[in-house]
Amino acid sequence: LRQYPALVNCCTIDWFQAWPSDALEAVAQKFLKEMELEEVHRQKIVQICKEFHKNVQDISIRFKDELNRYNYVTPTSYLELISAFKSLLADKRNDTMKFRNRYLVGLEKISSSSEQVAGMQEELTALMPALNKTVGEVEVMIANIDKEKTNVVEPKKAIVQKEEAIAAEQAAQAKAIKDECEEALAEAMPALNDAISALDTLKPADINYVKKLANPPSIIKLVLEGVCVLLGEKPARVKDESGKMVEDYWKTSVVLLNNDKEFMSKLRNYDKDNINAKVIERIRTKYLTDENFSPEKAANASSAAQGLCKWVCAMDKYDKVAKVVAPKKAELVVAEAGYEEVMKGLREKQAELKDLLDKLAGMEEELRLSSEKKNKLEAEVELCSKKLERAEKLISGLGGEKTRWTEVAAEL
Repeated sequence: LRQYPALVNCCTIDWFQAWPSDALEAVAQKFLKEMELEEVHRQKIVQICKEFHKNVQDISIRFKDELNRYNYVTPTSYLELISAFKSLLADKRNDTMKFRNRYLVGLEKISSSSEQVAGMQEELTALMPALNKTVGEVEVMIANIDKEKTNVVEPKKAIVQKEEAIAAEQAAQAKAIKDECEEALAEAMPALNDAISALDTLKPADINYVKKLANPPSIIKLVLEGVCVLLGEKPARVKDESGKMVEDYWKTSVVLLNNDKEFMSKLRNYDKDNINAKVIERIRTKYLTDENFSPEKAANASSAAQGLCKWVCAMDKYDKVAKVVAPKKAELVVAEAGYEEVMKGLREKQAELKDLLDKLAGMEEELRLSSEKKNKLEAEVELCSKKLERAEKLISGLGGEKTRWTEVAAEL
């Protein structure tokens, strides 16, 4: 110490003295007072802590006597003992609360499951009438649709198909007759078109040339006479060289040619489908049998005479074909009238069938929606039944545990 005086001057020595029994009890009372304990339990714990501390002191003395080693038992050790007890008690209480909460949660789940089971039972009870009603409606709809198809739609459809076949047959007949008419007319149409084309090529100068002729060639007079006969123009009555009254078409022809526009219009718009039988017979016997009455010979005299000769020949040829075609046209009119009559009735029945099909489609759409509703309800019922079955199994399995968990939770 003399060599190192600082050991004395710079150190503070705490001399710990053992606390008496009443001090130990008072300190334990003070620290344990803050904890939630019953008074009886607190007093017992105080005694235990005090007893533990004294026992450690006694053992420490024996430890020194026997082994000559120190084990210091200080007031701090006593305070640490109390703190350790408090900490351990708090941990145990937390563990106990966790266990208790687990039991309470389990009990709550069982209660909630019971409520859900009751709710599912109510839901299932509410779904079954709706499902039974929907199933009944669907069955009635299916029966009505089958009845509608069998008794109304199918018979009407068969009638319409039958009349469609009849209409198709009549249409085919009418088309065949029309094709025959067109085929027959096709023989005369080239000549007729050629004659019309020839008329179109006629110029006013050609017509003026013909009408100014004082003494026209016989072929020109012959051609114009045939034209006048076809047009139904009456000839003039004149005296011949012997003084006898004869028919003269030249003056009539000149009168026609004087109004060339009207003359050409008459030729173009001539009613070739209704030529008088006597007129065409006269043309054939008097003019067409004449070897000079031909477009080739008429062309030597005048281009106008050639065109008019072609026109007369075309009228003859067209009339021959028209006489053959006329009965067929009459047949065609009858066939088309019959076809139109059938189509009128067919259209009415097709409209009725369309209304029935639309009605049937509406019924089938309603059936589809009802079937979807039924399937949805069946799925909900099946799902609810499975949930109910599983929940009942769970509750029945935990039925015995509920009482035990309630008792354990109460004890904790």
